[in-house]
Amino acid sequence: LLEIDTKNQYTLFYNSFQKLDNRLPSFSQPHVKIVATRIPNKIFNYPFLKLLGRPYFDRLTKEKVDLIFLPHLNFAAWSKKTPTVLTVHDLSFIKYPEFFSFRKNVWHWFLGVKRLLKRVDHVITLAENTKADIVSYSNVSKESVSVIYSGISKVFRKLETEDSQLKTIKEKYNLPNQFLLFLGTVEPRKNLQTLIIAFELLKDSGNYPDLGLVIAGGKGWKSKPIYKQAHTSRYARDIKFLDYVPAEEKVYLYNLATIFVYPSFYEGFGFPPLEAMACGIPTIVSASSSLPEVVEKSALMIDPYNARSISVAISGLLQDNELYNHFVSTSQEQAKKFSWAKAAEYYLALFERLASK
Repeated sequence: LLEIDTKNQYTLFYNSFQKLDNRLPSFSQPHVKIVATRIPNKIFNYPFLKLLGRPYFDRLTKEKVDLIFLPHLNFAAWSKKTPTVLTVHDLSFIKYPEFFSFRKNVWHWFLGVKRLLKRVDHVITLAENTKADIVSYSNVSKESVSVIYSGISKVFRKLETEDSQLKTIKEKYNLPNQFLLFLGTVEPRKNLQTLIIAFELLKDSGNYPDLGLVIAGGKGWKSKPIYKQAHTSRYARDIKFLDYVPAEEKVYLYNLATIFVYPSFYEGFGFPPLEAMACGIPTIVSASSSLPEVVEKSALMIDPYNARSISVAISGLLQDNELYNHFVSTSQEQAKKFSWAKAAEYYLALFERLASK
């Protein structure tokens, strides 16, 4: 957005009691400045923004503010005269509160999501499915919600098999030659326990003695049962947890995988499946929430509540080379539809239209 728009001035605001100088991206553009306040977030969010409704974000800078953009659900305050746009990535915490910790559910309750959705002038979301969730939940008009698909980084691509870094990453994590990959936070919403059962069904068949299951991603809330199930599985030695994987290593992990499996119960968009598809890896996703809309016919769909559905889809790809190669090519074409440049153009057009009013 900052690259394609140099005529408008952007003020980026954050609050943090701790100094973040060494963690903030560098914004050297002449039309961009950063404004920060140094208040503990518990004080800033609850007594100030929640109870007092102050400070107004559009009065934290001397220049006149024509529009406020909130890139995520959060505590916020602004004067009525300034149009405000909010991006909502998903409503998983509303639809599936049981997948979240008590603390996180309390945070969402204090946030007052329904009131926030009604207060802003316009809502942006990442898929038609999520738009329908927002309209149904908050009763805002369809006209006040726009769908702008996110992009995926150009880093994710099919690599040459001779790329030396592939061997480096394979050795670093001691990966098997053939493995199923899941990448994402280890939490109940990602449905990993059903994936483990599906993997066990595959191994029980005796047709895939060398197949492994690799789960990459940091620990989320309520993750203990997932680790316990994996560690007590009769195929525990074939299940590997990598924990958090640095961003620069993900493209190699995708390229090393045989199949990418993402059986999540609910997604507002779904970055990992598209990243895997951009790398030319046949992908399996749940036929639920926004995932079918994003992958279209370029990935296999499964019932997230049915482990056998997942195992059958995996087995089908492993046994049918023609089907496997079909998804290698179509997945890459589908991933090309999602670019950050295109998303930025849509955002800018919306911003300028609302600001001009």
